[in-house]
Amino acid sequence: MPTVSIVIVCMNHPDNLYPCLESIRHHTSVSHELLVVAYLFDKEALEKARMDFPEARFIESDEIRGFAENNNLALREARGEFVLCLNDDTRLFSPMIDILVRDFAKLPEDAAILSPRIDFPNGDIQTCGRPPQTVCRYLRERYHLDRKQERDDTIGRWPVTHSIYRTSDINGACFLIRRDIFEELGWFDERYFFTPEDIALSTLARKKGYGIYVDVDASLIHYHHKTARPIITATKPAGMRGYLIFFSRGGVLRYGLIALAVWPAEFLKWLWSSLRCLFSSSKGLRIQRTVYAHNLCSIFTRRTPKQIFIRYYKSAADAR
Repeated sequence: MPTVSIVIVCMNHPDNLYPCLESIRHHTSVSHELLVVAYLFDKEALEKARMDFPEARFIESDEIRGFAENNNLALREARGEFVLCLNDDTRLFSPMIDILVRDFAKLPEDAAILSPRIDFPNGDIQTCGRPPQTVCRYLRERYHLDRKQERDDTIGRWPVTHSIYRTSDINGACFLIRRDIFEELGWFDERYFFTPEDIALSTLARKKGYGIYVDVDASLIHYHHKTARPIITATKPAGMRGYLIFFSRGGVLRYGLIALAVWPAEFLKWLWSSLRCLFSSSKGLRIQRTVYAHNLCSIFTRRTPKQIFIRYYKSAADAR
C-alpha cells in the first residue's frame, strides 16, 4: 500500500497539470499513488496526459462538479495512509511531500492535518497556517483590511518542534491529512462548490479534537488564480455564497446580518469598477465589474453555490 495518495483535480488545463506532475516526479521519493481527476477534459488531451504520465491514474469527471465533489471522486479510491490534496497550479521545488510525511512522526498523537508554507511566485506568503476563520476576519478581507498575521499564523508563536507550529485552518491548495481521519470526517463537504470546503474541513477536525499543524520549512509555489481565473465570473459568486452559508451556521437571522455587512463592500467595488470602465476598454476591468455584479446577485438568494456556478458558467466559458 502506498504511504501517500496524492489527489489533484485539473479542469482541462494541461499547461497547469504538466509542471505540477513533473515536479512531483522529480521531488518525491516516498511511496505514493497519483490520482488525477480530469475534469471536463478534452479526450485528446486526456489520452496524451495518460501517455506522458503513466504513473498517474486518471479519473474522468464529465459533469459539472465543484472542487469538493471532484476531490471526493478520487478520495474514495485513495489507499494511502495519508492523503495529499494538491492544486494543479502548484509546483514543488523541494521534497515537500517527503518532509511532511516524516514530520508526522514528530507530532502529538492528536495530529490529523499538516500543511506546508504556501508561497506566491514573487516570494510573498499566501498562507503559512491560518488562524480561525471568523466572520470579522472574513469581513476585513471583503473590505481589503486583512493583515499579514492572517496569512502567517506562526508570527509571535513558539513552534511545537523545530519548524512545526500548531495552527487552526488550512489552505486547500495543499495539505496532508491522515486518510482514516479524512474518511471519518466525511471527506469534503459537497455543499460548498468552490470555497470554503477547506476551512469547513479543518473547522470540523478541530471540533472533533484533532490537531492541525504547519511546517514553515516545507514549502511550494502556488500560481494563484491560474486555474480559476478563466471562469472567475462563475467561481467567485459561488464562493461568496459558500462563505455566507458557512459563517451563518444555518441561522437565517445570522445569514441576513452577515449578508448586510458584505453587500456594501461588493457594491462599492462594482461601482468603482463601473466608473473605471467608462474611461477604459480593458477586458480585465470588464471582468471585474461582472464579478462584482454576480457577487451582488448571489448574496441574497436561495440558490446553492452549485446552482450559482451553473447559472454563470456558460457565459464565463464563452468569454474565454
